[in-house]
Amino acid sequence: MAETIELSAPDGHRFSAYQAEPAGKPRGALVIIQEIFGITQHMCDVADQYAAQGYTSIVPAMFDRVRPGIVLDYSQMQEGVETMMQLKPSQTLLDMGAAVEAAAAVGKTGLVGYCWGGTMAYVAACKLPISAAVSYYGGRIMQYADRKPRCPVMYHFGERDQSIPMGTVEKVKELHPDGIFYTYPAGHGFNCNARASYEPESARLAFERSLEFLRTNIG
Repeated sequence: MAETIELSAPDGHRFSAYQAEPAGKPRGALVIIQEIFGITQHMCDVADQYAAQGYTSIVPAMFDRVRPGIVLDYSQMQEGVETMMQLKPSQTLLDMGAAVEAAAAVGKTGLVGYCWGGTMAYVAACKLPISAAVSYYGGRIMQYADRKPRCPVMYHFGERDQSIPMGTVEKVKELHPDGIFYTYPAGHGFNCNARASYEPESARLAFERSLEFLRTNIG
């Protein structure tokens, strides 16, 4: 079962979120942080995928700070970057925190992020009360090198990702030597079946690894 809910950040900002519920009693909860394209069908599909595995899954509309209801096509990369750049880091943290608080009503909570959300997963691991984080191709993690994760983190990167050189991946490994790292023979966005870079075998394997990781750390 899925529905649109409304969340409220500590500064009074109200924003929407997609919430998917499992059929039975939840194993725990997940907050899923979007790419730079808004709550696309892919983000909803990811939430549904995890809900099918027993997790209450919430996808907060992070772009509602700029304008409610922003959903971009994957060809609108520049507009996505420009929208993301309008967000203040402090506000983004408030919105993620509000989603984590809502999810925590279910039980232990993890966070999974993709692209920009992959970087935000690292930030959440450093700043928010979560039990685990999964970062898919987070290219800006080194911008937050002054912060250290306070929970287990799993990282997924594409070996052919032109926006995240393997040298950057090595730097992230040095930054977080306790992290769990996997690379795949794929490019950026390999998990998304709406993108030309979709690589189904890598997506399947990354999901299986993420699921095992979350079951170990959340339930």
